[in-house]
Amino acid sequence: MAVDPHKHCPICGTPIPLNELVCSPDCQKVWDARLNQQKRSRLILYVVIIIFLVIWAVMTFVK
Repeated sequence: MAVDPHKHCPICGTPIPLNELVCSPDCQKVWDARLNQQKRSRLILYVVIIIFLVIWAVMTFVK
């Protein structure tokens, strides 16, 4: 009683073939929205880190 090789949709958990990313266009929309949010969050994090580094550099080297 072996199960064919498969993986599960990261959005809804439905079994899908190994070469598929998601199971449906609806799940693809959710997946794309999550990726965009992740990119936006990462960009905001980088901007905040750069701002803190600039403030630190100004406070350290300009007296």
